[in-house]
This record gives sequence, C-alpha cells and structure tokens, in this order.
Amino acid sequence: MAAFPTLRVFADRLEPLGSYAEAQARYLSPDPSHVAALDTLLRSRGAGVVAHFYMDPELQGVLAACSWPHIHVSDSLVMADRAVEMAKAGCAAIIVLGVDFMSENVRAMLDAAGFAHLPVLRVAAARIGCSLADAADAEAYGAYLLHAAQTPRALHVVYINTSLLAKARAQALLPTITVTSSNVVRTVLQAFAQIEDVHVYFGPDTYMGRNVHTLLAGAAALGDATCAALHPAHDAQSVRDALPRLHHFEQGACVVHHLFGAEVTETVRVDYADAYFTAHLEVPGEMFALAADAARSDRGVVGSTSDILKFIARKVREPASAEAVLAPMRFVLGTEAGMITPIVRSVQALLRKADEGHGPPRAVDIVFPVAADAVAADDVLGIVPGVLGGEGCSTAGGCATCPYMKMNTLEGAMAVLRLLAPVGAAVGSASPDALVEFAPRSYRETIAGRSAASLGSEPILAMRAFGKTGLLPPELVARVMH
Repeated sequence: MAAFPTLRVFADRLEPLGSYAEAQARYLSPDPSHVAALDTLLRSRGAGVVAHFYMDPELQGVLAACSWPHIHVSDSLVMADRAVEMAKAGCAAIIVLGVDFMSENVRAMLDAAGFAHLPVLRVAAARIGCSLADAADAEAYGAYLLHAAQTPRALHVVYINTSLLAKARAQALLPTITVTSSNVVRTVLQAFAQIEDVHVYFGPDTYMGRNVHTLLAGAAALGDATCAALHPAHDAQSVRDALPRLHHFEQGACVVHHLFGAEVTETVRVDYADAYFTAHLEVPGEMFALAADAARSDRGVVGSTSDILKFIARKVREPASAEAVLAPMRFVLGTEAGMITPIVRSVQALLRKADEGHGPPRAVDIVFPVAADAVAADDVLGIVPGVLGGEGCSTAGGCATCPYMKMNTLEGAMAVLRLLAPVGAAVGSASPDALVEFAPRSYRETIAGRSAASLGSEPILAMRAFGKTGLLPPELVARVMH
C-alpha cells in the first residue's frame, strides 16, 4: 500500500487512491446546478473573481466549470493585476477569494489604477488570517526591522503575504519592496547587482529566507553558469560575496508548509524514489533540499505555485518511451492541496491531446504527502481533510490544507453576490450596509504623516515597477544609498 494518498489522473477520469484523495477528487466534478447558479449570479452582477490556488477545492471546482469569462485563479502575484484588467473590462465589482492581505493588495492596486470607486469584497465576514501576515505584525518583527534600519545600505525585502499596515510600518523605517515566491530570487540578486554593498533583510517567512540562502549557496558551488542562469549580472564569486549580506527573519512560518518536515521528507525519499519532487519555497529545509537536489537533474522543482504547475505540465508534455507510458508518472505535491484543481485541469488537457495520437493511455499520479487516513467525518461539514480534530493537518507529519483559505466557501461567495445589485439596477448594492463587513480592512492610521494604505502600497508598486523594467526603482535605490 502506498504511504501517501494519491490521485491518479487519466485523460477522461480520476482514480483516487485513499480516502483523502477521494475527498479531493469529489470536488473536481462539481454539481451542475451549483455551476449554473454561480454563473448566473456572476453575470447578473457583473462581478469579476480573482482567487488563489489554495482556496477551497469545492469552490475552485465550481469556478473552473463556469463560463463567465472574468474568473482568474493564480498565485498572489497575478491576482491584483487580473483584478485591474477586469475593472478595465467593465466589471462592476471584484470578489477576492483568498486571505485578507490578498484583498488588501487588490484594493490598493485598484485604487492606484484609478478604480477606487469599484467595490472589492471578501466572502467571509470574519477575519481571514494568515500565520505569515501575523508574524510580520509581531513585536519580534518590529525589532528585526529596527536593527535593519540601523544598518547602512539596508533594503527590506518583504514577502507579499503581509498586511498593508505591516508594509507601511516597514516602509516608514527603511526602504522596502515586496516579493512573491515567483520573483524573490530575482529581486534579491538584482539588489546585490544594482546597489553596491547592500544588505538585504528578508522576512517574515523563515523557511523561504533559509531556502533562498541555500539555493544561492548551491548555485555558487555549481559555478558561474548556474549563477548567470539565475541572474545575468552574477557569477559564482559575486554570489558568494553577497551571501553574508543576505539576512532573514527567524520566527515566521506558514502553518501549511511548516509540517512538510523531516519525517514526511524521509518517507518521500524512500517510498517515492522514482517520482518527481515539487516543493514550494515556503517548505522546511528537508523537503526543499530533496526537491532542489532533484531539480539539478530535472527530476524536481522548487519555487512558487506557478513554478510547480509549469514544471508538472512540462514533464507531462515530454515524449515517453513505450515502457514509460505503461507506468504512471508520479509527482509528490510539496505544497497546499488546493493546487490539485489547476494541476488536474492542465494534466487532463495534455493527456487528451496526447491520446489523439492513439497511443496507450497514460496516467499521472499526484501524491499528497499526508497520512493515508487524513480525513475526518463531521456532522456539519461532511468529509473534510484532516485528522480527527478536524484542523486540516495529519498526525503523521504533513499538512495539506490551509484553514484560513478554506474560509472562502461556495455558500459565502453566493451570499455576497446576492447582496450586490444586478447590472442596470440603481447605483450601489441592494444592501450597502451589509457589504461593509465583507470589504477589505480600511486602514485609518497615519504613519509618518501618510495614510497606512498609501504608504503600504509603495512596496507593492516598487515590485510592479521592477517586474516591468527589470530594475529596482530609482527612488528606492536612492533611499538605500542615502
């Protein structure tokens, strides 16, 4: 029996192996009545939807089956960009399916793009938290930033998984730029290339900070070509010279990725030696090292959710021998289980295309590194991922479900949409007071004479500028050099 539950994917069907995989597979074939109801509401309200890969799999499955064009599921880097595009296309409101810092980022980017009038709505009245965002609000992180601010030529590189208030407080202390798991390595290397003797202070994700340091040290050990592939301005010596000036916070972690530790990694290494290994940059060092080592021979990937999705698609596209086709390709999913929805959609499309050549049907196994019995029966929720306590983590040492993301539900989305006025009705919502609790947090604090929302947007805008030009913004560099 396999150590971990597995979802076997064919072009035309799914075969779940283990009760946890059954729970995941069930959501990939949504109830047509739910799809029709959500599609109708989205069209009648003219609402766009931006969602994170980690959201509730039931809602993700329904959204994937909708025909309404203004729906986008991605990692956090792209969500705000797509919201702005939807606003330009005429959407009357934006629904954000994610944790609170994501809706805050969407609100900030829409305001900066001239759409301050457009409603941005969450789908839960309660706070949708994030352990990383909480770490950036803690006193320990404030002390870390104070130390950084006292260091000559210091640049604060903050993970986007933080509140606008945390970003504003940081920006008031020292020059700050946000990053995601997709661009953190490029940003750090660009800082070292563009600013002489810069000290980079990364936070609040401890594992990501350690993993970036490990990745760069490994690249330097492999030589100039490997370093240049990461950033053309660098060679092995320049990376080695920079590493002592790369610092990271030691007290922040994602509750989902935290449990991909030594025990889980050893089981993966021993029982899945023939598999491809994937690991998000937020996972602990053991899983990261395993996937990073595999990546050197193109048997794995470390990076963002988008990087993982692209890697799996690329490997499935590769031609396979007749012998290889008979055995399923296996991918160990070293990140949140919500990724299964876009992975299955992508893999099935590729397998259908391959089957047009009338070759033997191929299967792809997606392995969840959680206990095989990591589901629990609940009188209200039915079958839910998690141990008997219901918190979404396995006692065997793996956690594949973010409890915060799962606060975004289909019922919640439908309820919020019903509060919006239909397109063409009187301006405003049908119940404007009722929508207040679903809006992103409004920061009324002033910091250094600026509103927290305005000041907290600056590190995000700096990241956007870097994404467009490949250079850190001049005003950011000047402040570091001052």
